[in-house]
Amino acid sequence: MHPECIFMQMNRTQRLLEVRKLIKHNKISNQEELLSMLTMNGFSFTQATLSRDLKYLKAGKISDEEKGHIYVLPGEEGRQQGNHDEIKDAVTRGYLSIDYTGNMAVIKTLPGFASGIAYRIDGMKSFEILGTIAGDDTILIIAREGISRQDLHRALTKAIPEEESR
Repeated sequence: MHPECIFMQMNRTQRLLEVRKLIKHNKISNQEELLSMLTMNGFSFTQATLSRDLKYLKAGKISDEEKGHIYVLPGEEGRQQGNHDEIKDAVTRGYLSIDYTGNMAVIKTLPGFASGIAYRIDGMKSFEILGTIAGDDTILIIAREGISRQDLHRALTKAIPEEESR
């Protein structure tokens, strides 16, 4: 490996570790805030790089009473939000509806809730779900080939407990 590549990889690794540390120990609501903190800690890179880093780290957002929505990392939801029941409550409050077509489902949420709910669905690591794509208020869920609508629905009710009663 070329020496420059090693330096770039080390630099990226250090940057990713710092991003993880900041998200873990602070309530950060947007990329500008995180980029500012990183700059104060001696890191210099673009918002586009930060965006790729957040995607690589699988950072998501959850609802926070104090700041609206904050970044969390996989496995950190409970630490940031207090406890598992509070996360379920936030998900339930943001959920509006679900509709199915073929091997896909579309969930409608209140504005700002889609990424948090998608994060929870992805975090279940359910075999039935191939993946999710979240916008601001809509989530596309793609089921694996051969998974029935009932199996997909059953998997989703684990992430959205109130869904069964609607």
